Amino acid sequence: MLLVFDIGNTNMVLGVFEGKNLIKSWRIKTDKDKTSDEYGILIGSLFERSDLDMGALDDIIISSVVPNVMHSIENFCYKYCKKKPLIVGPGVKTGLNIKYDNPKQVGADRIVNAVAGIEKYKAPLILVDFGTATTFCAISDKHEYLGGTIAPGVKISSDALFEHASKLPRVELVKPGRVVCKNTVSSIQAGIIYGYVGLVDKIIAMMKKEIKSSEITVVATGGLANLIASETKSIDCVDPMLTLEGLRIIYEKNKE
Repeated sequence: MLLVFDIGNTNMVLGVFEGKNLIKSWRIKTDKDKTSDEYGILIGSLFERSDLDMGALDDIIISSVVPNVMHSIENFCYKYCKKKPLIVGPGVKTGLNIKYDNPKQVGADRIVNAVAGIEKYKAPLILVDFGTATTFCAISDKHEYLGGTIAPGVKISSDALFEHASKLPRVELVKPGRVVCKNTVSSIQAGIIYGYVGLVDKIIAMMKKEIKSSEITVVATGGLANLIASETKSIDCVDPMLTLEGLRIIYEKNKE
């Protein structure tokens, strides 16, 4: 069995693969203050409740954009799984040609998504990851990571409005179904969700012009992908487990 970690700023998603099959996944809060023992108890209980044996793991691979949590997670791997994890970063084989000015600045999650996207959907591609930040990544038909765009995430936008406008309440992120709204809650929901849909469609339209390819598949992933993608004109499909699949693929490229 292979344990994969996708560690984001807000949540970390864990998955267990048996060969190429994802047999279980969990989403937990990213907490840089947790110790390796606390993660051991938490993750151990997830395995136990799923009738999985953590001692039967063959390997572990980690993608992280949160350096402060890595000490605890790596120690968890050594102490509780008796494994040295493969960490996505410089020196790891991905098959990507990264065209960023400084390739080291590209987040590990964006690289992992690109690898999975190429494997599952073929290039050229635009990948949209709805996480703490929303990232847009352009992949050429030559498997080049061309670059992309980073926007504040949907939840960050909602939280900022609540925190900086004293009379506006925090709202649940659901679609109100209209933009001419009759109450404050629905008005905020409409502004955030449909406004964000406009942001997504505009950026994707501009990226398609810059890539200059007639056939580009647009794939969305991340925790809020379904909420936004269902209203857009430009997203072709939603793949919630894209990053976990990418980690498995990168592991297979490097396991020898």
